[in-house]
Amino acid sequence: MDWQTHIVSDPKVLMGKPAIKGTRLSVEFILERLASGWTEQGVLENYPRLTRKDIQAIHAYAYECLKDGLLFQPLAQNA
Repeated sequence: MDWQTHIVSDPKVLMGKPAIKGTRLSVEFILERLASGWTEQGVLENYPRLTRKDIQAIHAYAYECLKDGLLFQPLAQNA
C-alpha cells in the first residue's frame, strides 16, 4: 500500500498534521475513532469522502511510523 498517495501533510491544513488528501480529516482523528470502537464501516458511513483505501493507508502509515521507531512508549518509572 502506497500510503503517500492518500495521506498528506500541509502546514496550511490542520497545522500540518497528516491528513487524508482532499479532506480536513487527520490520521489522528480517524485512528481515534477506530481505537474507540468505531468500525471501518461506521467511519466510512459517517465520513463519506473517505474510502476503504484511505483507511488502509492510515493503517499502513501507522505501521510505517511504528516500524521505524518514530512512535514509542517510554518505560514507566517506579515512583
